[in-house]
Amino acid sequence: MALIAWSSALSVDVEEIDRQHKTFIETINELNDAMKKGKGQDVLEDIVKKMDYYAISHFTTEENYFALFGYPEAASHKEEHAYFIKKSSEIKHDLSERKPALSIDVMGFLSKWVRDHIMGTDKKYSAFFHQHGLT
Repeated sequence: MALIAWSSALSVDVEEIDRQHKTFIETINELNDAMKKGKGQDVLEDIVKKMDYYAISHFTTEENYFALFGYPEAASHKEEHAYFIKKSSEIKHDLSERKPALSIDVMGFLSKWVRDHIMGTDKKYSAFFHQHGLT
């Protein structure tokens, strides 16, 4: 059973961005499934690669729309993206150092990202994007 099931509470009502968020949720669920089997550390390298891909593709998508439409909260939103990238870099370092219980730390970070960023910060641009014809 998935840790996080996709629902309207996670949707920003922009198809492209929701699709990217769904993939991110799948990554979290993949880590959770591995952790339940005691294999969290075994999948971390792949999870970190997926985090990097998410940061590159998803953040670029959002930031391009911010620039295109002149999103007024772009600067603070981009700061959160920069934090994700910084944290991902720290996780890579911890992975190379074989930090114990790292999968628990990563799960905590990713779950908090869903709660605070996707369900909070990202939701703020839904109406703005819709006003500019993005669905």
